[in-house]
Amino acid sequence: MRNFLEFEKPIAELEGKIEELRHLSDAGDLNIAEEVARLQAKADRQLRQTYGKLSAWQKVQVARHPDRPHAGAYVDHLLDDFTPLAGDRAYAEDAAVIGGLGRLAGRSVAIIGTEKGTDTDSRLKHNFGMARPEGYRKARRLMELADRFDIPVVTLVDTSGAYPGIGAEERGQAEAIARSIETSLTLRVPVVPVIIGEGGSGGAIALATGDRVMMLEHSVYSVISPEGCGSILWRDGEHAEEAAEALKLTAQDLETLGIVDDVIDEPLGGAHRDPEATMDRVGEAIEEALRELAGLEGGVLRARRREKFLAMGRQGLN
Repeated sequence: MRNFLEFEKPIAELEGKIEELRHLSDAGDLNIAEEVARLQAKADRQLRQTYGKLSAWQKVQVARHPDRPHAGAYVDHLLDDFTPLAGDRAYAEDAAVIGGLGRLAGRSVAIIGTEKGTDTDSRLKHNFGMARPEGYRKARRLMELADRFDIPVVTLVDTSGAYPGIGAEERGQAEAIARSIETSLTLRVPVVPVIIGEGGSGGAIALATGDRVMMLEHSVYSVISPEGCGSILWRDGEHAEEAAEALKLTAQDLETLGIVDDVIDEPLGGAHRDPEATMDRVGEAIEEALRELAGLEGGVLRARRREKFLAMGRQGLN
């Protein structure tokens, strides 16, 4: 059963009527078939109009949609011969970060992603995609392994942020994130991050520092959540909608600002309406990016990547 967001209610009503009529159309009544076609055209038009003018806050809701495909689904759909790798070799395994080696369209890749989970049990298992220090240390270990064997790195980011618990802070959360970013900047192999849902704070940047940073059309990427921003600026989380507009967190805003390199189009109505088509588009975009980066020497890749991130914000300072 499809989950509808608050602003999708008019579409939900139309699609509900269509489903009711389709059950009746088995009787072969031509008028019912014509009515279904009319309502379907109206629903498609409403969907196109709605998704053609989403506000920043509405995009946040789409990015968090429970039916949106998560990192694990991408791994299952896009990779062959996937071998999961676990543990940070220092403290523990963190299920919020998944990773391993596999083949994408015949090319060996190391893939790392933040996984939110799809139901209550898996969300608890993966800690809702909020990684602890050992998750980022595992990511760093896999990046270094890929670098050693000359294998490109692909990351899939979907997290509201790093886990803010006391234990995580005691085990060096900030240091683990910083080291993950540092490692990303020193790799001599291509690094292609994709924001597939939420890209929240340093927890996202730890896995999103790469040569070709991409975002899905309705994903978001920000230093803080709209609710967190609202609670700081207005002392009230109810100002999340205003905060979302001010943060410039949409894929379109960030492409304009030069923070991300490419925006990948989603199917009409968002990734949650057609997960397979979305994952295929992401796979094609990753393949294209890897083809373009494959011919560059390791030292050139590293130098260009560092300069890319050092250049961010310079224009505003001049």
